[in-house]
Amino acid sequence: QVQLVESGGGLVQPGGSLALSCTASGFPFSRYTMTWYRQAPGKERELVAFITTDGGSANYADSVKGRFTISRDNAKNTVYLQMNSLKYEDTAVYYCNARRWLIGVKEDYWGQGTQVTVSS
Repeated sequence: QVQLVESGGGLVQPGGSLALSCTASGFPFSRYTMTWYRQAPGKERELVAFITTDGGSANYADSVKGRFTISRDNAKNTVYLQMNSLKYEDTAVYYCNARRWLIGVKEDYWGQGTQVTVSS
C-alpha cells in the first residue's frame, strides 16, 4: 500500500521556522522525484520545491528561494522541507508528491497534506 505521510506543520509567527517531513512507504522511494506543493485558501495548488532522485539537484519557486530548503534521505524514505523566515503568505496546506515516468506512464502519489499557518 502506497503511503506518503506529512508531518511538522503548525502555527508559527512571522519570521519563524518550521520543518516538514514526508515519509513514504509502499513504493521505491529513491526512484521518484519528490516535490512539495502548497495550496492556500481560494488559490490553486502551487509548486514550492522539488528534488531529484539522488538529491543532487533542487529547484524552488521564486517566492521561497533563499528561505526554504528541500532535502531527502533515501535510506529513511523521507523528504524534508526546512522553512525559515516564514511570511503570512506562506500559510497553506503543504503536500508532498512522489512522481516518476515509467515507459511513458506517469506514476503520481500524494500525501494528505499538513497545515502551516503563519500568524501573529
